[in-house]
Amino acid sequence: MASMITLKRRITSIGNTRQITKAMEMVSASKLKRAQDYAQRSRDYRDMAYDLLKRLNAMSEVKRMPLFVKRSVKNRLYIVVTSNTGLAGAYNANILKLLTEGLREDRDKGVKSHVISVGNKGAQFVRRLRDVDLKAVYQPFGDRPTANDVRPILNTIIEEYANAQIDDVCILFTDFKSNLVQEAKRLQLLPAPLLDVDSAPLPISNFEPDVETVVQEVTTRLIESQIWQAVLESLASEHAMRMVATKNATDNANDLIDDYTLELNTARQASITQELAEITGGAEALSS
Repeated sequence: MASMITLKRRITSIGNTRQITKAMEMVSASKLKRAQDYAQRSRDYRDMAYDLLKRLNAMSEVKRMPLFVKRSVKNRLYIVVTSNTGLAGAYNANILKLLTEGLREDRDKGVKSHVISVGNKGAQFVRRLRDVDLKAVYQPFGDRPTANDVRPILNTIIEEYANAQIDDVCILFTDFKSNLVQEAKRLQLLPAPLLDVDSAPLPISNFEPDVETVVQEVTTRLIESQIWQAVLESLASEHAMRMVATKNATDNANDLIDDYTLELNTARQASITQELAEITGGAEALSS
């Protein structure tokens, strides 16, 4: 059994840690509400934009456009949305697991893998891998990201895909379902996915002023909305998972403090009992 001094130090140390995790839990809970509302506002627009992107891909007029050209995949680019810090449960681990699966498939097929990381956790992981090109690292975009924040990423993928430097682009992010349910997802950006087989036939389309101008601008904005929404969903998921993780840490600290307090009381009682026994023994020795 540890000494009483050691037990007191452990209780004090765990108590200090509990104060930190409790404060982090409250901060995450307050940020979660804002991030959740922010993500839900544009979710329907994201879904409609993705459907429109697929419909554009089904039109014969756009087949010759640079962003709709389908090539044999020799270079694949992953946009990975992670966090800068830990204490967020499995938030980063789920995304990195999804990335690992994709990298393994690329390696088996002889595809060169490239990564753009949003958040240091993804960058730290990729730097330890061989034969994976880390193109860029972006810091998380704060609690209220804007379209301007994701535009450098957008410009990079548009330029490199149009110049045939990469043949496939997908984004890995955490989709926010509820406070307790978040799902790591992989979303195809380029080339644009195809329509479902049972979708309604497409009407004949007229483009003004011309096909190239309309499709280039529209496609860019549609892809931008996918990246932006993925960042919003990931932000809400991060706050939710951090809130749960820090709450669990606080509960575990409470349990440890209870256990060590009981052990401390037991040790104190044993010490008192031993002292009484020594006093009684000494008194008997003097009286004999």
